[in-house]
Amino acid sequence: MRVTRCAWALGSELMTTYHDTEWGHPSHDDRYLFELLLLEGAQAGLSWSTVLNKRENYRSALDGFDFARIARYDQAKLDRLLLDPGIVRNRLKISSTVKNARAFLAVREEFGTFDAYLWQWVDGTPVVHRRGPAVPPPASTELSDRISKDLKRRGFTFVGTTIVYAYLQAVGVVDDHVTGCTAIR
Repeated sequence: MRVTRCAWALGSELMTTYHDTEWGHPSHDDRYLFELLLLEGAQAGLSWSTVLNKRENYRSALDGFDFARIARYDQAKLDRLLLDPGIVRNRLKISSTVKNARAFLAVREEFGTFDAYLWQWVDGTPVVHRRGPAVPPPASTELSDRISKDLKRRGFTFVGTTIVYAYLQAVGVVDDHVTGCTAIR
């Protein structure tokens, strides 16, 4: 059987694998939810393929995306990260990892898990869109606007509405696979 995929996934083997095994698959694992939140923020102004190609470097540099450890990073650690050619060396994006880890922990304290916080926005059920291949998904929606505003209020950074919409797609809160995509579960 011939597999049909969303057009954006055809750029490289890594993009295809990400599309087929992660993108749009509902996730409830806090560590993974944190990882994708950081990576989507790092992607701001860049292509997703750039960040995806650096993902393993991020995993190594950021202690496996351990939000509790990242929340304790000091300035010396941030300065070392700025020198790491394996990640996006943007001062604001790097400092946002600590801010976001701390805000993530606060959300977990309030809701029990970040998963509970995130999925309550859609009553635990993914929003499924099936657009034709010629109809691109929006850059943002009313849902991403509301979540972005709330995340910012809670101290998160690099969580504008466009980043949040991409994040919601990535972790499966929103499923934007095109009609006819046979790579989805």
